[in-house]
Amino acid sequence: MTPTPPAGLGEDIESRVAELLELSGAKANRDLLRDILVTGLSLARIDASRLDLKIAASALAEMERAFELFAHYRGVPKLTMFGSARTAVSDPLYAQATDLAARMAREKWLVVTGAGPGIMAAGADGAGTEMSLGVEIRLPFETASHPQLAAEGRLVEMKYFFTRKLMLMKESAAFAVLPGGFGTLDECFELFTLLQTGKAEPAPIVLLDLPGDPYWEALERFLKGEVTRRGLVNREDAALYRITDDVGVAVEEILGFYRNYHSRRFVGTTMVIRCRFAPSDEELAALNEEFSDICSSKGIWRTGPLPPERAGRDHLELKRFALEFDRRSHGRLRMLIDTINRWPASS
Repeated sequence: MTPTPPAGLGEDIESRVAELLELSGAKANRDLLRDILVTGLSLARIDASRLDLKIAASALAEMERAFELFAHYRGVPKLTMFGSARTAVSDPLYAQATDLAARMAREKWLVVTGAGPGIMAAGADGAGTEMSLGVEIRLPFETASHPQLAAEGRLVEMKYFFTRKLMLMKESAAFAVLPGGFGTLDECFELFTLLQTGKAEPAPIVLLDLPGDPYWEALERFLKGEVTRRGLVNREDAALYRITDDVGVAVEEILGFYRNYHSRRFVGTTMVIRCRFAPSDEELAALNEEFSDICSSKGIWRTGPLPPERAGRDHLELKRFALEFDRRSHGRLRMLIDTINRWPASS
């Protein structure tokens, strides 16, 4: 919904906003920039408190700085690593996290962390400064473990956890969560929620345990024994994550997710799945038989790029198939993605 120009700020508000946009040199997306300005002015109309205004101003400023940082690396795949800030360098988990980050960096993935101590430092250590980005939270009792990230312009600082989580999740194509406390569990469950509800694009989530010292298995027992048993989540939602204590398996889970699957896009009610290899007649028939429950009676069909995709030149080189997805069965959608990644052409 486009904001209404705020009342009481003068009849020429639209022309003043247009003038500001012209002075800023804005060329693209002027409609959205106008909406941001109008929304800011609307805060005067509702007589927002000083605290409300401070929150809004700080959040927008933090997002602007983060958008600028990540814009330089838009075409590079990113893995966000979560875990405890309390993990000691001598802890085997630290070595586990370092190993995972190093392996992903060798695969040309950037590793994004919270730029603090513990698992966050391990991720940056493993990937190295050139393959790391940091989104730091400002806390009185915690400082960044990798000041070189700041020195090289590869770190942004946040006041608010919600803006920090937005950037740690929005920009990445995969996630690894190692054992941690309240903050790590908060981030883990936010990931689950975003993928379960379709508020984030499908992506692999690896919960990495330490061999012989399981942490996530207890969570899975709770999820299956209590949450799923009571019907509070679907049994298929377990497909949204993978628990392992093997770094090699974790890397394969991440890379394997994109072996054939590339991305999706909604065009109206149609969900287009972009992939590297088109389904054979047999594979398409198998998809229709196995996943008819998540799409309309029209089923699943091959397609070329749809007109909006052509207009935006949106990955026109990729193969496609489409379905009228029910927009609720995201665990089943993950199972569909796993299926197409197992097609022989993807090997």
